[in-house]
Amino acid sequence: MDELRAYLEKLIHFTENECEVFTSLFYEVKLEKYDYIAREGEYSSKLAFLSNGVMRAFFRNDSGDEYNKTFFTPPSFVAAYSSITTKQKNLINIQCLTDCTLLVADFTKITSLYRDYPRIESLARILAEYKFAIKEKREIELVTLEARQRYEIFKREHPNLENQISQYHIASYLGISPTQLSRIRAKK
Repeated sequence: MDELRAYLEKLIHFTENECEVFTSLFYEVKLEKYDYIAREGEYSSKLAFLSNGVMRAFFRNDSGDEYNKTFFTPPSFVAAYSSITTKQKNLINIQCLTDCTLLVADFTKITSLYRDYPRIESLARILAEYKFAIKEKREIELVTLEARQRYEIFKREHPNLENQISQYHIASYLGISPTQLSRIRAKK
């Protein structure tokens, strides 16, 4: 819980009471490699804080090909955001790529605090704005940058992740084939 508190302090200035009210909603969950916290077509209701491990958000096309949307590394909040906020079915899957430790809370319990704790609502807005900015940046990079440039950004933004996950996951995230990734890495 200390990691969650430290992360929150970087985002918003909660009073001790506000922090206690918010963090009291979370409980620890340990997941194994390949476990899911969200599956396409199901409904999600949980917000998780990743304190240990690596996760990915991905989707599958009709042929069963997988495309990695993003990676989650600690410390970060993890959720099928469109499902928890719209109460619609998940469009993505979120899977552990390593054993993971998460702190999990029911999102409706968090939103029920907004009226009495405006800073908790502000935290939700801050997180949504941050996620949107990251998403926009990534979309622009995918259509405007060469694969080699995207790979360099990946290495800078996710140091040491290459040593923790399979290369085909990285290739999928970059929008290239594993063979293309091997060629780019060989030129280094």
